[in-house]
Amino acid sequence: MNHYLVIVESPAKAKTINKYLGKEYQVLASYGHVRDLVPKEGAVDPAHGFAMKYQPIARSSKHLDAIAKALEKADTVYLATDPDREGEAISWHLQQLLAERGLLKDKPVRRVVFHEITQRAVSEAMQNPRGISTDLVNAQQARRALDYLVGFNLSPLLWRKIRRGLSAGRVQSPALRLIVEREEEIERFEAREYWTVQARLAKASHRFPARLVEFGGEKIEQFSIVDAARAAEVRNQLLAGAQGQLQVERVERKQKRRNPTAPFITSTLQQEAARKLGFTAKRTMQIAQQLYEGVDLGGEQVGLISYMRTDSVALAQEAVQEIRAFIAERYGSDQLPAQPRTYKTRAKNAQEAHEAVRPTSVQRDPEALRRILTPDQAKLYELIWKRTVACQMTHATFDTVAITLTAGDAGRFRATGQTLVHPGFMAVYQEGRDEQSDEDENRELPAIAEGESIPLEEIETDQHFTEPPPRFSEATLVKALEEFGIGRPSTYASIISTLQDREYVVLDRKRFMPTDVARIVNRFLTQHFTQYVDYQFTARLEDQLDAVSRGEREWVPVLEDFWGPFKNRVDETLENVSRAEVTTETLEETCPKCEKPLTIRLGRRGRFVGCSGYPECDYTRNLEDKADDAPPELVEGRNCPECGAGLVQRQGRYGKFLGCSAYPTCKHIEPLEKPRETGVTCPECNEGHLLQRKSRYGKLFYSCNRYPACKYAVWNPPLAEPCPQCNWPILTLKTTKRRGTEKVCPRKECGYTAPAEDALPADASATG
Repeated sequence: MNHYLVIVESPAKAKTINKYLGKEYQVLASYGHVRDLVPKEGAVDPAHGFAMKYQPIARSSKHLDAIAKALEKADTVYLATDPDREGEAISWHLQQLLAERGLLKDKPVRRVVFHEITQRAVSEAMQNPRGISTDLVNAQQARRALDYLVGFNLSPLLWRKIRRGLSAGRVQSPALRLIVEREEEIERFEAREYWTVQARLAKASHRFPARLVEFGGEKIEQFSIVDAARAAEVRNQLLAGAQGQLQVERVERKQKRRNPTAPFITSTLQQEAARKLGFTAKRTMQIAQQLYEGVDLGGEQVGLISYMRTDSVALAQEAVQEIRAFIAERYGSDQLPAQPRTYKTRAKNAQEAHEAVRPTSVQRDPEALRRILTPDQAKLYELIWKRTVACQMTHATFDTVAITLTAGDAGRFRATGQTLVHPGFMAVYQEGRDEQSDEDENRELPAIAEGESIPLEEIETDQHFTEPPPRFSEATLVKALEEFGIGRPSTYASIISTLQDREYVVLDRKRFMPTDVARIVNRFLTQHFTQYVDYQFTARLEDQLDAVSRGEREWVPVLEDFWGPFKNRVDETLENVSRAEVTTETLEETCPKCEKPLTIRLGRRGRFVGCSGYPECDYTRNLEDKADDAPPELVEGRNCPECGAGLVQRQGRYGKFLGCSAYPTCKHIEPLEKPRETGVTCPECNEGHLLQRKSRYGKLFYSCNRYPACKYAVWNPPLAEPCPQCNWPILTLKTTKRRGTEKVCPRKECGYTAPAEDALPADASATG
């Protein structure tokens, strides 16, 4: 009997596939990548055709030994790594390593690809093997070489010119530029005042509003009314013209359709999971990987979703047939369009996988799987399942009405509303929104006829101010990366993680804010490496790499076109740009001590204003402070515990705090608000108790009073109640818009949640 060895990346995937193959097959995992570039200069050699020096990854040695041992009995090797460029590269590296060790001999090596881990898909793949795709491998090698060359040349430059420990990357740096430029746009923004006018109307017991759209024969624009005096004048003229009622001039009734959205691709899955579930991109991909690789459904190991790294919205014909049959059975044949819905892929080079992210079978209902899956797996699977089912259902139908009313000759008002007549796909799924609309789209209006008079209750004027563009959330950042062509589906999560790990960004209310170092790094790169952080340049380079993967371009010329100009730019900057030029910024302001120019400088704790005459002049102040700010306010009755001098209230980059008035002789500081007692014993050390504190970004958290001896901390208010599921000594109170207030176990691996039922957090009960 012949023996076959199948190699995949993960043990979970190996376990699932093993169930589908016969006894003559042995399935082993490589546990991810098996080799990488040597971690030092010279790993990519531009002088010799960009030759790349690889070495085995240390942690993979024992797994390679197991594969080598299994190879002794195998007649044929099947490489079944993931169906994208990275998976193709892993298969190639495996083949190269095994060949170098002389383990393959004359044994055939075959590549098999499947986009879902099911019995049918695996069997079909095993019957239709192919060779390793040189084009896909070359595209991945080119990508890896570019990332190495940029990182190993730009990062040391940042160390010299700004600060040690910084990094820059081919796709990381343009992503950082997006965040920094949005923050600068917000800071430059100047709010403008404007007023709206609205009539409050009533017909019988039905009250409804109508907004002013025309006044004095002119259309009302956003800035037609810009102050209270003009708003009052307009209101008075409208009241005089209306004489207590508005006349219905026109009633327009229409029917509106709303079509379902396309099934998920990687980017839209990450966006929707962020909006609806509060998942980070990294967490979404980790859970999706688990669902793809397989879950034990009571003795049966099954992959629940298709491959999750994809930018194609296509669905397999068999999947569409199954979905349509399911819809007809579950929701009725009237919920099916006459023909299957097809969607057009927006990405120019959609080739990461052949299908959208979908359930491997819609017959596996999310409710039936809820008791088997972890809470996070269940939530994400339900999201994918609902979106997939909805994408093949009928459109939703709305009856819309727009009513135009007149206030004599003074002005016109418009009232709009809509009623859902046929929910169609909306009975199953509705896409989330990044920013909520102010318009009440679902307002119902009473039955009104043209020529009718409607009693006027009041005309209201409301003051508004324009708002700056919002900071990026994970969802909107992924959307922007996709729109600009920065990176590819498999890289979005790692881009965001890198920016956070390098402390280039912080999350404030789930929105990204750049740090001071990030601003300086971005300014340095945009001034001296303008082309390489340009959005269009990054997108064009991605397109060239995609062309390599399709066999339309050779990979070495792509690297040559990039490397020459880039290396020259690095060398010129190293030679001609000083650290002071990069980290200081001259202000149009003189020092109050010596009258020399003031500069913005970078210190260990961020940017600050300092005198250009340093060290002869030691004047400094916080960046947020103004030149004519009043001296620090002395806190009555509070003295420094170290030197006895009075304490003053100061303003730092993270808000207000108390500091010694004898600074810089005495450098004692303490928080403005003292930590509050919660009365809850620390569940980790069982000696201390949890205190309510405020982070340097102003966010409340709860930590052990024995810090740093005990570093236990939670974000949500603690409750002195043990978890009924895992017996952890405390629960916490978590409040979200979607689910309200719940009791939650702080241990992620537990996942216990329950309605709060008016429970008080420990700090509330402890402080009365």
